[in-house]
Amino acid sequence: MTTGPRNPWLVLAVLGGLAYPLIVYSSFSRIPPLFLVCLGLGLIALRLVGLRRVVRSRTWTAALLTAAAGLILLSMVAPGLAARAYPVLVSLSVAGVFAVSMRHPPTVIERFARMTEPDLPPEGVAYTRKLTVVWIVFLVANAGISAATALCGSLALWTLWNGLLSYLAMGSLFLGELLVRRMVRGRAGT
Repeated sequence: MTTGPRNPWLVLAVLGGLAYPLIVYSSFSRIPPLFLVCLGLGLIALRLVGLRRVVRSRTWTAALLTAAAGLILLSMVAPGLAARAYPVLVSLSVAGVFAVSMRHPPTVIERFARMTEPDLPPEGVAYTRKLTVVWIVFLVANAGISAATALCGSLALWTLWNGLLSYLAMGSLFLGELLVRRMVRGRAGT
């Protein structure tokens, strides 16, 4: 399994995804929106290449190709909106992968957990299933808020949510989950 600095494609995809809202904000009025759509498609391509080196999953491939198709189709109708749809489609594609993993275990989160704890007990598996549901809800809510900010017409509001607040919310969920996990493990005596 190749992750981190040894997987430059995934690193570039993540860094590009983080920078994307700021790039859109700083260049939206100066370059055609289709160039920004192409950047979004390039980031999806980087994710595909990077994830292929980490996981061999048709689900991830299908989800990201669906996001790319959605971006292309939307760009044919509303290029300006399509330029702001990248975060929406990525959130929905990740939520879709997590949801599929609920129907076809192990869940994505269980797979992550087993990287550090290969002999995950049944309670741990149950916990990862609940956590997967939490992430699905978060990702769908994030996509909804991202879509609302894209549709409201305010590029500043869109950038604020997609370039800062959504990452703060995600970080809060990560931190909150770590605290909950410690409490749960403390009660279980592990």
